[in-house]
Amino acid sequence: MALYDNLPVYKVCYDMLRIIYRVCSTMERSYRFTLGEQLQNGMIEILRKIYRANSNYDKAKHIEAAREDLAVVRLLLRVAHDENQITLKKYIEISDMTESASKQLTAWFKSLNRTG
Repeated sequence: MALYDNLPVYKVCYDMLRIIYRVCSTMERSYRFTLGEQLQNGMIEILRKIYRANSNYDKAKHIEAAREDLAVVRLLLRVAHDENQITLKKYIEISDMTESASKQLTAWFKSLNRTG
């Protein structure tokens, strides 16, 4: 078992969390403490679930939960962009990272189903 913080998907999600923290600090106050906190907490939950998936025997349920949380984060990012709380450049950067994490989680989930 690899250390969870060496997993590529963990690294991408950690980098996303760092960017989201920086982006949220520039949001208007009314968005920072609602939308911003939800984004931050969502990313923390994803990282927690990646850790659990890597350290538990039943990985599939944790990976699937992380994928669901990532879909929520993707939605919240879109709302933040549509409400002009995230610049287009940052939205594209985070969206690309979201796509990368999603593909990695999906591949990890599929590899579990192949191996039994």
